[in-house]
Amino acid sequence: MVVLNKIYTRTGDDGKTALGNGERVAKYSGRVAAYGTVDELNSFVGVARTEAEGDVDAALSRIQNDLFDLGADFCRPDMEKDAEADYPPLRIVASQIDRLEAEIDVMNETLEPLRSFILPGGSRLAAHLHVCRTVSRRAERLAVELTNLEPVNAVAVKYLNRLSDWFFVAARCANENGTQDVLWVPGANR
Repeated sequence: MVVLNKIYTRTGDDGKTALGNGERVAKYSGRVAAYGTVDELNSFVGVARTEAEGDVDAALSRIQNDLFDLGADFCRPDMEKDAEADYPPLRIVASQIDRLEAEIDVMNETLEPLRSFILPGGSRLAAHLHVCRTVSRRAERLAVELTNLEPVNAVAVKYLNRLSDWFFVAARCANENGTQDVLWVPGANR
């Protein structure tokens, strides 16, 4: 259980922060950049939820919870030492990806195939979901970069890849099942 009774601690004033295993690292480290971007994404999902209703809002709520799981996963290095931890470290698991894929499949059933790239926009919800998509892609790039430096849960990286797909398809659904997508017209302004 998390207990936050004091918000400022002054422990980060020297430019370092604690990881989930207690190790202190620079706030600009690759691991902190990855989970910090996941936190940023979670905030954008919160903004998208201000426009969402019903099943979409419920799905976004689940995604926000997953993103906290993902941040917890990324902030805990040394996966090989998980068994030695005082409590089981939280890791993203395949069933979370399976759920995203199932939701994508259901949403995709209502959409016509794309015959052009689409521009981010359309409805307010779609525009917010496109922002979520691009921030998710950035988080994924940072996580992939981190995998070249130290061990990272591969399932967590895959989750980000699938999540950006989820946001793309959800944005199309938010544009009246793709009928209001804004199509890219190559060279239109030459």
